[in-house]
Parts: sequence; structure tokens; C-alpha cells
Amino acid sequence: QVQLVESGGGLVQAGGSLRLSCAASGRAASAYAMGWFRQAPGKEREFVATINWSGDTTFYADSVKGRFTVSRDSAKNTVYLQMNSLKPEDTAVYHCAASRRGLTARAPTAYDYWGQGTQVTVSS
Repeated sequence: QVQLVESGGGLVQAGGSLRLSCAASGRAASAYAMGWFRQAPGKEREFVATINWSGDTTFYADSVKGRFTVSRDSAKNTVYLQMNSLKPEDTAVYHCAASRRGLTARAPTAYDYWGQGTQVTVSS
């Protein structure tokens, strides 16, 4: 069992930055691939970014490529999502997720554990 707790969300103006954190606890959490997803009101959950268990492979949604960076600190069992040049359309609840397979994945069904989410609001 893995528990995930996100933090770092908030209100920011367009063009600003935020860094989200996802602290993982539980057995072998450092061996899991991690993903970030977001869900805006009235919309489906959307893939944002993923990183494999070793941290050397990442993938991003086209909508955030070049603006967001996913990274992990295995010693701290924490994954980060650095978000720069934020836009109003980035407003959503951001969730982190963990996959036992250890490999990057874009599909929500590839993930076994989910955090409760943290709200990100970008004002224009």
C-alpha cells in the first residue's frame, strides 16, 4: 500500500510559477513510476506528466511541454511538478499517482494509487 499526499497548490497570476510536491509513503514507494494528472470542473481527468522509477525518463502532455518539469527525489520519496508560465487553462485539481510497474504511462488505468489532489488556480 502506498499513500500519496500532494501539496503546493494555490492561486497565482498568469505567467507565474508554482511547484507541486507529492510525498509518497509505504513499502517500495521509490520503485514506483509516478504521474501527474489534472481535472478541471466539468472536464475529464487529463494526463500532465510522468516519470519512471529511476527518474531518467519523463513524458509530458503537449499542452504543458516546455513549461512544466517533473522530477523526483528518491531519498525523500517525493515527486515534484515545477510549473512555469502558468495559464488560466492550467486551472484544475492536480493529482499525483503511483504505478507499481515502474514505467512511465499516460493512461490513468496504469496507476494503482492516487492522492487526494491539490487545487491550482491561475487568474488572468
